[in-house]
Amino acid sequence: MMNITISNLYDSDYQLWLESTINQLRQGDFQSVDWPNLLEELADLGKNNRRALKSLLTRLLEHLLKLTYWQSQRDYNQAGWKKEIRNFRLQIADLLADSPSLKSYLREILAKCYLDARNLLIDETKLDASIFPLEVLASLEEILDQNWLPDFGET
Repeated sequence: MMNITISNLYDSDYQLWLESTINQLRQGDFQSVDWPNLLEELADLGKNNRRALKSLLTRLLEHLLKLTYWQSQRDYNQAGWKKEIRNFRLQIADLLADSPSLKSYLREILAKCYLDARNLLIDETKLDASIFPLEVLASLEEILDQNWLPDFGET
């Protein structure tokens, strides 16, 4: 490696920077650690988890709404929608298992994610917006419950 220092390794070879930083920390070589980039990476980890949760919750709500209100497509698509619902719930559960404190974040963003999902679905289905309620269709616990599905009888 030619003239690669720890300070520019971050920009030139991220994986090598990461491995070097981990080794430096394990060996207690705190003087050599690239602290500015390490702190930025740690801050980004939290942001990434939040972004992932927001995306997963929005997609979960979108599929619950499809199942509940998109009657013309339900018979043909409901198996796939239910599979996606289970998949999004499993991914959310995995993130929450690693970081249980993020459940309070889900509560904070539930209403916004619901409105985002609602708007996405209105765009996709071309159904009248009045079909979709403005209020979230269930509690967060129900939405995340692997065994709960909305009542999609005739609406």
